[in-house]
Amino acid sequence: MMRMAVTRRQKEVLDFLESFVTRNGYSPSFEEIARGMGLKSLATVHKHITNLEKKGMLDRVHNRSRSIDVVPPGSRTRSTFKLPLAGRIAAGLPVETLESAESISLHDVVGNRDVYALEVRGDSMRDEHIINGDYVLVERTRTARQGEIVVALVRGSETTLKRFYPEGNLIRLQPSNAEMDAIFVPAAQVAIQGRVLGVLRKYR
Repeated sequence: MMRMAVTRRQKEVLDFLESFVTRNGYSPSFEEIARGMGLKSLATVHKHITNLEKKGMLDRVHNRSRSIDVVPPGSRTRSTFKLPLAGRIAAGLPVETLESAESISLHDVVGNRDVYALEVRGDSMRDEHIINGDYVLVERTRTARQGEIVVALVRGSETTLKRFYPEGNLIRLQPSNAEMDAIFVPAAQVAIQGRVLGVLRKYR
């Protein structure tokens, strides 16, 4: 897909946003954008931000302040409001993961991280309030810190959702369910595929 062209003024707005976030660690308000760029009208700021959002250059949550995120260039051609539903994940015994072409829509933004969704099957993480039928939002990563909830690929073919604990040459994949035992696997047979950022629940 071709990246949509921006005007000179829109490029200046993008540059200002990136510079502001780098300096301050958070997004500017419309007032700060107007002041920093010498614009007299907040309507002009709103117009530029809206146009950049439509072109996929920005992510924004409309009911939250300071929620303007500059989308990295490599991510600007994909939808920012849908996450791929990559398949189903076992929260009991490990099972084979199946690919899926589905997606789920979100009304909030997960930032600029590489995130996908998995539907949970089983109740081994119920004490974390992750139950059968929930969707977990997973940041794609190959590393994890001790105790994080991860998507672990076991023996090259099975995936499971557990807390991650390295123990010498073994990895303990710990369920959050007192009725279930931990899974111990040689470290060489476990590959981290992501860590859980959050949970979505749909009430039927």
